[in-house]
Amino acid sequence: MPKKLPRYTPEFKEQAIKAVIDGKKSVAQVAHDLGISSKTLGPWVTAYRKELAGQPIPEDMPDKERMKELERRNRELEQENAFLKKAAAYFAKEHR
Repeated sequence: MPKKLPRYTPEFKEQAIKAVIDGKKSVAQVAHDLGISSKTLGPWVTAYRKELAGQPIPEDMPDKERMKELERRNRELEQENAFLKKAAAYFAKEHR
């Protein structure tokens, strides 16, 4: 018989995500502390960050957290930009 996968409440997921987003612990550390797999927690955090990516940063966010969020978003944009430059160069070569 296949294993029954555990169901997590939205409140549990939110607490786990917030523990990672606050920047005090890594996904692996939080997952270990909560007794879940980092392969379970990782996608939750990724989905949450993608959801937030299009939204403005809240004005009431503490400066330290705001700075970390801005740095994270900047890092992601730099990675996307580098990828797009490589893709453009590849397709420009292929087109010739």
